[in-house]
Amino acid sequence: MSTPVVGFAGLTHLGLVSALALASKGFRVVGYDSDAARVRDIAAGRLPVVEPGLDELARGCSQRISFSSQVEDLGACDLVYISTDVPTNDRGESDLSGISASIAQVIASLSPRALLVVLCQVPPGFTRALPLPSERLFYQVETLVFGRAVERATRPERYIVGCADPARALPEAFAAVLGAFGCPILPMRYESAELAKIAINCCLVASVTIANTLAELSERIGADWREIVPALKLDARIGQGAYLAPGLGIAGGNLERDLATIARLSQETGSEASVIHAFVANSRHRRDWATRVLHDEVRKADALIGILGLAYKENTHSTKNSPALALISTLAPWRLKVYDPVVPASAADHPRAEGAASALAAAEGVDALAIMTPWPAFREIKPADLARVMAGRAVVDPYRMLDGRAAAAAGLDYFTLGAPPHRAKQSGCA
Repeated sequence: MSTPVVGFAGLTHLGLVSALALASKGFRVVGYDSDAARVRDIAAGRLPVVEPGLDELARGCSQRISFSSQVEDLGACDLVYISTDVPTNDRGESDLSGISASIAQVIASLSPRALLVVLCQVPPGFTRALPLPSERLFYQVETLVFGRAVERATRPERYIVGCADPARALPEAFAAVLGAFGCPILPMRYESAELAKIAINCCLVASVTIANTLAELSERIGADWREIVPALKLDARIGQGAYLAPGLGIAGGNLERDLATIARLSQETGSEASVIHAFVANSRHRRDWATRVLHDEVRKADALIGILGLAYKENTHSTKNSPALALISTLAPWRLKVYDPVVPASAADHPRAEGAASALAAAEGVDALAIMTPWPAFREIKPADLARVMAGRAVVDPYRMLDGRAAAAAGLDYFTLGAPPHRAKQSGCA
């Protein structure tokens, strides 16, 4: 068999990263997107996605990948991935209208023997219902993570593949694509694969929720959650990779979408899923932690608040489910100064927000400062410099970007997740 030609329909985060990862393995790849302007930008090297290592990956495989805004160009492919990012609403529900329309267009353009693989996240039952013979139709679980997408796309832990008959060998072209990455391949029925992705995220949510619950208790009783985490990671039943860092609720649209999917399916089937509703309630409570601290500490009616970070996490341009934007939405009476290394200040969508040229500029003259995205550069900020330029004393730092002892020594009141406040001129550990 000659090396298969692989297409990707959809060139936002999922499709672009996945397409470049496959091209880096020596395959000829055709990237299609209906947005002609996006295609022109990508072809010119102006990538619409921020990911560590992505620009280098694109340059390294530029001779093996082409980009098009004409769906007919996918007709030259032996296998086509549906790789459109699926949007969610404020309730975590997926809008599948765009992906359904894209699939219909792609199917009409496929060559008679080409395979179709749904890569984007869909609810159980979606893939089996598509109008294509089962021997040509597959679902593949994606496990990209914002900020680590290149790493996970080029060095996957395993592939989970949904198919009509898990006992049948995968088609040669599909097996060649997956085999190039040298990881375990787990075939299963369509619905099992679709639910497997949700199951993974539910286990992650459980870890996050436990960490957030006990970290909050640590703040109240004088414990430090960061001291406890190593003991848990040395327990073989929990392990080194466990999601134990406290955060501001459940981050990322996929996790919220999967909780919403399980809640909907449990209601439709009559199964019991109260734990899922508890996860959601806990996440909403924890999301408002920074808001509670700021409103407790800042008493001025016309206060000026500095916000460092707008992206939902470091090393990405995405603001979907951003803790910073959630906080900003609760600060309507106050004035804001905002800074993010990647996201423009206009994303704050606040009538009294102004952009700053640097992190320190965003702190100048503020009554309180909140570090809401753990960008690595923020770790270089010196608390003494903050104390010198700030008008107030409160620093809200959920992800412990600063040293708590140094902040208190500089005369700041320091607040972080998982530990009691470390106030200026008081002993303690943060």
